[in-house]
Amino acid sequence: MIKSCQPPILDWSSPAKTLPPGACDCHAHIFGPFNKFPLSDKRGYTPHECTVETYMGMQAALGIERAVIVQGSAHGNNNRVTVDAVRKLGVRGKGIALVSPKVTDKELETLNSVGICGVRLSTISKAGYSIKFLQEMASKVQNFGWLIQLHFRSVDEVIELVPVLARLRVKFLIDHQGNPPPSKGTASPGFQALLELLKNSENCWVKLRSWYRQSTIGFPYDDMRPFVEALISTRPQHLVWGSNWPHPNFQGIMPSDTELLDQIIKWFG
Repeated sequence: MIKSCQPPILDWSSPAKTLPPGACDCHAHIFGPFNKFPLSDKRGYTPHECTVETYMGMQAALGIERAVIVQGSAHGNNNRVTVDAVRKLGVRGKGIALVSPKVTDKELETLNSVGICGVRLSTISKAGYSIKFLQEMASKVQNFGWLIQLHFRSVDEVIELVPVLARLRVKFLIDHQGNPPPSKGTASPGFQALLELLKNSENCWVKLRSWYRQSTIGFPYDDMRPFVEALISTRPQHLVWGSNWPHPNFQGIMPSDTELLDQIIKWFG
């Protein structure tokens, strides 16, 4: 049975601190409208309709000027919804696509021309593509200067991939803080492997987002703070932040976008 998602909170307030010019949300999803952009039959969840127009309302309320729209797996590898959103954002938007390993250079060139700048691989997503295609996809996107976004079920998966990642000639972005289990702490081999990779590889970036999904204690998610602070201490220049709006496939208490933004600013100091 496909799970239905709860809707996001649409009552936004201004963050405690005004964001600097050019502030960028590096991870947001757009879903629908479904009569124009149908959902994938292979999806693992059914989101609420959350259009780019609604998202732009959130941007305006929080003071976010730019965005990277990440193709949500609920739409599968039909990237039209993401391309449409990037077009509507104009010079303030870029996109990350879900594409088949069989994608042609011509198809990549078309996506590149409309603002797509990377592909996403996952060990979780039912409608996405596996990390086993990492090297194949890296060779395909290298000529376009794209990055590869890696979505892990657990940070422990990083350990085995370190030799492969260290040799990649494209930028790669590890999502969700690497998805570290709070119970294992920052000293766990998987998280330490991530820190070493971040420290030593010029191509490695880490995305700070949706720590509320990994927390086992709920708001204010203090069990995740040590992981975020460890990443900040290691290499802040290679970290990006994402709102994860509209927080799809999350079964806990829906977080406030304003509170999440205030929190990451506080943790960065």
